[in-house]
Formats: sequence, C-alpha cells, structure tokens
Amino acid sequence: MSDHRLSADSAVRSVLADALGIAPDRVAAFDADTPLFGALPELDSMAVATVLTEMEDRLGILIDDDDIDAETFETLGNLVAFAQAKLDAAGAE
Repeated sequence: MSDHRLSADSAVRSVLADALGIAPDRVAAFDADTPLFGALPELDSMAVATVLTEMEDRLGILIDDDDIDAETFETLGNLVAFAQAKLDAAGAE
C-alpha cells in the first residue's frame, strides 16, 4: 500500500469522523466494504456536501459535481479510491 493510499484512507476516515460526528473508533472499525450512504444515518444528502468540502480542504484536491455519482459513497473503499484517484490526478498535473 502506497503512502498516498494510506493518507487517502486516513484522511477519509478522519473526515467521516469529524464531519459526521462518528466516534473515531467506530470509523476505525470500517473496512473497504462498509456501506456508507443509505447505511449510516449520519450520512444524509446534506452531509455529503460537508464530507466533500472537508476532503477538498484536507487533501488539497478539487471535486466537481460531475465527479460524484451514487457509487462514490456506496462503500468506504469506493470513497477512499475516489480520494486516491483525485490525489493521483492532482500529482500528475
């Protein structure tokens, strides 16, 4: 696992804990297949915007509305992969 992957994973977990008010130990127990949107009552449509804004700030990335689809927030693994792809794209510029 690359350092970027670790930073994307830890950043996404930190954002979920802080933005949604979920206990860090609960977020730490999530695995890549943990369902998010529709499974976490804390993650509603309004919270999605907060999570995305926090991800932009913490990771130094830009997220366009067109970048997001239903699969992005389906699981923790999807959200981390999305963040990693954004980091990789930003690093390639």
